[in-house]
Amino acid sequence: MIIPIRCFTCGKLVADKWEEFIRRVRQGEPPDAVLTSLGLTRYCCRRMMLSHVNLIDDILPFSQHT
Repeated sequence: MIIPIRCFTCGKLVADKWEEFIRRVRQGEPPDAVLTSLGLTRYCCRRMMLSHVNLIDDILPFSQHT
């Protein structure tokens, strides 16, 4: 859905790094190098970025309008 604000395990802020991470990976940089340069060195924080699936665009057409 939406990227969590903080890492579930350690509590470090990760949401503020999401857009730059996606932009740089789409430009061709390797994800491990991008995560390291963004300061995400713990494997729990890396998991938050690498395993996130953005489903909000897929779910919005099914929202109920009242």
